[in-house]
Amino acid sequence: MDGSAAVEKMSLRGAGACLVCKGSCSGFQPHSWREACVACGCCTVDHTPDGDLEDDQRMGRLLGDSPCSHLTAKVKGGGGLRVYKRNRMIVTNPVVSRKDPTFNTTTYDWAPAGLNQKLAMQYMELLPEGQRPVSGTAGALERRRQLLSQLPVYDQDPMKCQSLSDEEEVSTMILFVKHFKQEVLGVGEVALPGEGGALKDAAAQRMAKEVKDRSDKTNAECHQDQTASSSAGSSAVNGTDGKTEYRCTGCHGEVVKDIPVVYAERAGYHDALWHPTCFVCSECGHGLVDLVYFWSNQKLLCGRHYCESVWPRCSGCDELIFCKSFITAKDGRTWHRQHHCCWKCGQSLDSPCQH
Repeated sequence: MDGSAAVEKMSLRGAGACLVCKGSCSGFQPHSWREACVACGCCTVDHTPDGDLEDDQRMGRLLGDSPCSHLTAKVKGGGGLRVYKRNRMIVTNPVVSRKDPTFNTTTYDWAPAGLNQKLAMQYMELLPEGQRPVSGTAGALERRRQLLSQLPVYDQDPMKCQSLSDEEEVSTMILFVKHFKQEVLGVGEVALPGEGGALKDAAAQRMAKEVKDRSDKTNAECHQDQTASSSAGSSAVNGTDGKTEYRCTGCHGEVVKDIPVVYAERAGYHDALWHPTCFVCSECGHGLVDLVYFWSNQKLLCGRHYCESVWPRCSGCDELIFCKSFITAKDGRTWHRQHHCCWKCGQSLDSPCQH
């Protein structure tokens, strides 16, 4: 581990109580290479050493340089860095049972972007109560856990991947991240059934604007002509598609017309839509945090499981393996050679130890 990584690791010591051990853990003390706490042995995800700002910075790095970059904003004086424009929602309801007017305020740490509050609340009410990211509740805590688990920073940022040993591995990872940002990564969009046409038009306009910002005038005009003609031919009047019946791509059950659904641009806006509770990773079955998905082989995947479908993951450090030589066990698990050992005493896993 290099010096800067060591300093960053050390800066986390003492922060973040363990969510599993509660009071028995003295605070997050990171292992030198394993994603675990030395004090209690629990996974990093079971601790909360960071906060909203760090989460938004990580998400900004993930969504930047992708078709979802409109959900980020440039950091002033940040040298091109971007931060996630996370959509928070505050709902205020009057309490009518009292003589003096009072109000109950509910704050959601995240809500789907681009919706009016009525539709956003409809979406939230379709989620199980324990998954609603209301500030200060178990649902908000679960959202943060899923951010760390589904979108580990070391799967997207070579600077956070300690196991890269040479320039070739760094270059391989950079190309891999660039590919999935441009070809696989997406963020689900919430709308009523039949409004996929309007979403498609908005996506085409965003794409044309991005091309215009990055390209010369001639190329931009050419691309705008192409996107305008393609969207005009596929969208119906007022953004509706004229269909009378809709079925969920996940469960294949019927979709009610006045209940919000989730669209995925990578899957197309014509036939593919999901109930909010069906917009899940096809591998682990967990709801896709903040609707961030990876579209591969006609399936929705979370970031973790998409990356594992392309590169092996080390069972020791949890990072992807980009080196050519690694260890594979009979059960299919893989390790970097230097991590095929007990993380407490360092003894090879080929020889049993007391831990």
